[in-house]
Amino acid sequence: MTIEFRHLSDPDEVRSGFGTFLRAMVGLPTMDIDATTITEPGRFIGALESGVVIGGVDSYSGWLAVPGGARVSHAAVTHVGVLPTHRRQGVLSRLMAAQFDDAHNRGEIVATLRASEAVIYERFGYGIASSSRSARLDRRRTRLRSTVPAEGRVRLIDDAATNDQLVAVADRVNSPGTVGLPGPWWELQRIRRAGEPGPIHVVLHNTAGVDDGYVVYRAEDPEQWFGSRTRTVTVTEFVATNDAAHAGLWHHLLTLDLVDAVAITALALDDPIVVALDDPRALELGPEHDETWLRLIDVDAALDARTYRDEDPVTVAVSDPLLTRNSGVFHIGPKSVHRVETEPDVSVGVSALATTYLGGTRWRQLAAAGRVVEHRPGSIRRLDALFGTDRLPFSGVGF
Repeated sequence: MTIEFRHLSDPDEVRSGFGTFLRAMVGLPTMDIDATTITEPGRFIGALESGVVIGGVDSYSGWLAVPGGARVSHAAVTHVGVLPTHRRQGVLSRLMAAQFDDAHNRGEIVATLRASEAVIYERFGYGIASSSRSARLDRRRTRLRSTVPAEGRVRLIDDAATNDQLVAVADRVNSPGTVGLPGPWWELQRIRRAGEPGPIHVVLHNTAGVDDGYVVYRAEDPEQWFGSRTRTVTVTEFVATNDAAHAGLWHHLLTLDLVDAVAITALALDDPIVVALDDPRALELGPEHDETWLRLIDVDAALDARTYRDEDPVTVAVSDPLLTRNSGVFHIGPKSVHRVETEPDVSVGVSALATTYLGGTRWRQLAAAGRVVEHRPGSIRRLDALFGTDRLPFSGVGF
């Protein structure tokens, strides 16, 4: 049977594509959602057999913040799935190829995703560009150090929270790995919050009259709240545009009455909370896990968009078997990036390059693992200096 690959334009096809994604993921909860309200028109690509959607890939438009503060055009890849009856038949490979072409035609420089399985996406040129971890704080044992700045104020907005309020804050964050996402993604978050079994609390932080942070949290097991020995709130969204907002939001969480523990689902590996507590043993950190999987759609534009630290230039040969236009030798220095026709100092595959792009992985790590070949001694050291960043990349959102 012939399989057709094309954009899903009819609303019923989009709904079918979303249903196929849910079925392919097996364990996701059933969602009573009209998929046309949480997807962007023209971005869902489907594989259809006899008019039935048997696989699909979708994405949200937006931006990705890169080292130096630039925001590059970005495809946030989501709703990827193929029905169990059609796996191992090359359907996913063709869908991914179609999505790469679509992103390139739209002028999108990079794509990122959150991987359901860690062994799938490297073969499509993706690499792990940022990581995060969960955390749990025993609120009864700890407080913020007296040295932590205490500025600004918070206000409770809870059910009155609007997407516009939260977007206005989130769009001001510009650290490496941050993503900007469109209205349909924000609508999906609103629907998810509304569907929670217990109350959802939303708190805005304000400094000098400007909203500069927010946190969203919920109580675990609200039915047994007063009988629980460990009353826990779980933070599902934490957004701070500066250190004052970060401190103010944590101060709010750590001074809640009737709360014994605070859990957070995604914390940056270098989050200041790790060193901001008077009792660091009250903080239990979860294992590091992959967050952002990054694909460089346009290597030339991506390398040119970020900044580099002061170090002697290095010539890097990039190999990209799927998007051959990306392959070539690049002169990378603090003042410019451009293609050259010389012998390279270093050779690297596009997926390994993606892991270093935001500063989350050091070149020496890749070299030790055999994922980078150094042709000229000292080049790996110089690349680590060039690609160095002040903070580790972090996104903090899923899609």
